[in-house]
Amino acid sequence: MASIINDLHNAFRRGNIYIRLIYINTGVFVATALIDVLFRLFNSTVGMLFEWFELPASFTQFAVQPWSLLTYMFMHAGFLHILFNMLWLYWFGALFLMFFSARHLRGVYILGGICGGLLYMIAYNLFPLFADLKESSYLLGASASVLAIVAATAYREPNYPIRLMFIGTVRLKYLALVVIGMDLLFITSDNGGGHIAHLGGALAGLWFAAGLSKGRDVTAWINRTFDFANSLLHPKPRKPKMKIYKGGGTGRAQDYNYNARKRAQSDEIDRILDKLKKSGYDSLSADEKKSLFDASKR
Repeated sequence: MASIINDLHNAFRRGNIYIRLIYINTGVFVATALIDVLFRLFNSTVGMLFEWFELPASFTQFAVQPWSLLTYMFMHAGFLHILFNMLWLYWFGALFLMFFSARHLRGVYILGGICGGLLYMIAYNLFPLFADLKESSYLLGASASVLAIVAATAYREPNYPIRLMFIGTVRLKYLALVVIGMDLLFITSDNGGGHIAHLGGALAGLWFAAGLSKGRDVTAWINRTFDFANSLLHPKPRKPKMKIYKGGGTGRAQDYNYNARKRAQSDEIDRILDKLKKSGYDSLSADEKKSLFDASKR
């Protein structure tokens, strides 16, 4: 078991950003599924527990669980739900990285989820069609985040060829238009909230790509926030402080200066003594006599 966990950990670390997002979504899905099985064994349910991580349509409920605006985009309702979302993330995540950076993909994923969630709540509180559903509706899934990635890529390379099974090759812009158009048509369906969130994610992707083409990165604040959080969780080791000794102060510099002065004084006395031996005391200057006298007192 330990080796399996270690292999998964290494695969996560080696994977690029969309692979890591797939691992996170899958890990959350497996964990919630196992918790659900455990509760069912005791004839209980985890519905109320999971709702704290799903995005409520009600602004009142959202006020007591604001974190759900981030957590809902990693939650999924079932196997097919996560399967199709992760397949789209795998296909279009790789395509996105051909034209943008990994940091951009991380930022667009989060931005798409946030915009999709906000549009979902606004719509459910604005339109009378959803008035009776507002208090009991919750949003979950990575669809809005994935649609943001699709829309951003389609804006950047609208004529990129996409090969579809049974259909053939189509341009990316047409695929994006069909997907967004279907969401518009099905707003009033049973899953109206999900389709509204998709539209919010797609608009976020277009917002990002259009802004970046003008030199403005609307995901910069998201990446700065993640970088700051990562620096708190994984602080860099501090380098040892270097001691600096200033001239005239204490320490090594003072010792060096003192020794240099002593050597100079000793050399001067030796020179005077040599002169005294060769030429006699009268040959010494007043300064030399004084230096010799001072040395004799030490």
